[in-house]
Amino acid sequence: MDLQEIGKRCREYAERIVEQASAHPFYQQVTSNPKYALYGLGLSCIALWLLLRVAQAFRKPTTSRAATPDLEKPAARSFKAPPREPGVWVPMDFKRPKAEPLLDWNVHTTKPQPYRPFRWGKYHITMGLRNMNWNEWIELDNHYLKFHADKAKRIAERGSKCCYTDPSVYDGAVELLEELCEYLPERYPTLYKRTAVGMDNIVTKESFNIVERPLAEDPMQMAARWTQDDLAVMFEKEDGQYYLLAGAILLAGFWKLEDKVGMALSEIHTSGDVPGYREKLEKGMMNFMKRLQPNGPMQRNNYFIQVDDDLAWSSSIGDEDGEEGTVGWFTAEKNKAIEHHYFRSERQTLRRLPRSGGIVFTIRTYFHPITEICEEAYVPGRLASAVRSWGDDVSKYKGKERYEDVLLEYLDGKHKEQLENGLDMEKEDEVKSYPF
Repeated sequence: MDLQEIGKRCREYAERIVEQASAHPFYQQVTSNPKYALYGLGLSCIALWLLLRVAQAFRKPTTSRAATPDLEKPAARSFKAPPREPGVWVPMDFKRPKAEPLLDWNVHTTKPQPYRPFRWGKYHITMGLRNMNWNEWIELDNHYLKFHADKAKRIAERGSKCCYTDPSVYDGAVELLEELCEYLPERYPTLYKRTAVGMDNIVTKESFNIVERPLAEDPMQMAARWTQDDLAVMFEKEDGQYYLLAGAILLAGFWKLEDKVGMALSEIHTSGDVPGYREKLEKGMMNFMKRLQPNGPMQRNNYFIQVDDDLAWSSSIGDEDGEEGTVGWFTAEKNKAIEHHYFRSERQTLRRLPRSGGIVFTIRTYFHPITEICEEAYVPGRLASAVRSWGDDVSKYKGKERYEDVLLEYLDGKHKEQLENGLDMEKEDEVKSYPF
């Protein structure tokens, strides 16, 4: 029974009651005596309230997205941050909620999340932040073993170029180890097991000791072996700016930790020519970093097109160790065959560590051939629309000129094929919702 039907029946029932009541001798007494009239009015109000409660109980529940924060205003939190001087963090008594275990998670069969963070129409330069469920802090799937092997190889080959902890923030990096050692066995009990000194990897048979001093390896390097994410931790200094002082950046594709470590947040973005940073992102991002609290984790998604299959470093833009000025999209071969086009999407999470105050970025890369994701309904047409909507600055940043002809021709063809096979454009929102 829907809400309209409930309302109709309630009205009919009320009309019958009024009709029967008006014919009763007591009705004349009530209407002629003000005291009785007041009693009747009170009872009517109570009856109306009960009817409204019944209607609300039968109303269909609505789903809502996680709220996007207003970066210009402090968000309401369950506790208020104590006042402090820039660069001086006051440890907070906050404990992350225990993660719900994924008992059916399997290192061989659990598929990656299908993030497709692009929209129809105009491209907007925003941070695109949304709230994060604590259970979803770290996402692992059946690409885990490949990522694990790739990271181990990168660590052996490049070491401190990819993983580094500034001595001044060592405690913050250890705090991240402690957080991961608690979270991962809770969330992925078929992969990780908590021990008295740290954690064991059940699948790879590795054991990690985070209690011994000195640690067996750099703490960020150790943390890198546990996730599919790259990791970066930023800390505030006396000037109120946040600096990248600890990181494990092994599979970033287009940038290197050694180029960015020690830089302030703004310098990281301006040195990388991030489109619209000064005009549209800097102020909001700085406000967000200052106001982020340990109990308010956030997440965002972005995407790129890559024209080679190298997850760790995109060889198309030049040699990873090339001289300054020799690396960039200008080196990429133009309009390679579509089989060389890859969809590279990042899911980033941001959270503040309660003890050290460091802000942890996790950067999880999802990497698929364009031909693979275009088998999904609605994806080719929507991606083509998104690529066409990029402004000149975004197009340059994403290397569009090197692949757009081949890519757009393929996407348009696949979209047409889907339409001819009966794709209903009116139902897209029912099938897929952003950022999927």
